Amino acid sequence: MINSSRIVTIMARMEVMARRAGAILTEHLGKLKESDISRKGCRDFLTRADKAAESCLLEDIAEHFPGHAVLAEESGHHGDLAAGGEGFLWIIDPLDGTTNFVHQIPMFAVSIGLFHDGEPLAGCIFAPRLEELFLAGRGEGATLNGEPIAVTGTTTLMDAMLATGFAYRVDELERNNLDHFAHLIPRTRGVRRCGSAAMDLAWTACGRFDGFWELHLSPWDVAAGALIVREAGGRVCDFSGGENWLKGGEIIAGGAEMVEHLKLELNRSGK
Repeated sequence: MINSSRIVTIMARMEVMARRAGAILTEHLGKLKESDISRKGCRDFLTRADKAAESCLLEDIAEHFPGHAVLAEESGHHGDLAAGGEGFLWIIDPLDGTTNFVHQIPMFAVSIGLFHDGEPLAGCIFAPRLEELFLAGRGEGATLNGEPIAVTGTTTLMDAMLATGFAYRVDELERNNLDHFAHLIPRTRGVRRCGSAAMDLAWTACGRFDGFWELHLSPWDVAAGALIVREAGGRVCDFSGGENWLKGGEIIAGGAEMVEHLKLELNRSGK
């Protein structure tokens, strides 16, 4: 059992880590050359900023949490959960919203999640250009820049502002989310596509969005944001209502009643 004081200490270190990585992103913003940008796919970019921010996060974890395992977007697995580390796994995305970053659109963030024995323990999302830091710990609530946040209590779809996203390989995938998007647009107040799953979850947690859904996500896209939503009083699940949202590639998040509405409509509209 991880006690409250230890969780709070971890959260404080997470904030320092996120701000350091965010400063690196800010330093590179608008200064990238063509040679600093490579492609993992036709729409999937990797920049020198991603690599530098991830190196910073890995160094911080190694220094302050030696023996902990890490799953990082750009460099993969570090350490072995089975070999020690008390069952701790850090799941990090140094730059969620890389395409936004390349185009100098401010919707990008550092995302840091920590799991213990397979369960979310703490999460931090920092959007440096917006100067917004979201932080949560299991049983400790969720905050935005130190102030408590909560999901909305919106109970009807027609009153809901939702968020979603599309996979980089949207033109190659059968389950590409276009059917869900088309189905929900006329049934809601609006649907936004901001280009960062981490930010979509953070903005759902603080009530700017009433709900969020997406497919084909990776663990580093949702590891921090899911806990922040939960600690803000919301619910997170997969499309069946189960708990396979971390590795299953699909997620629904929002207030409990909104999640139920979304689950129903997504299963109605899916192929």
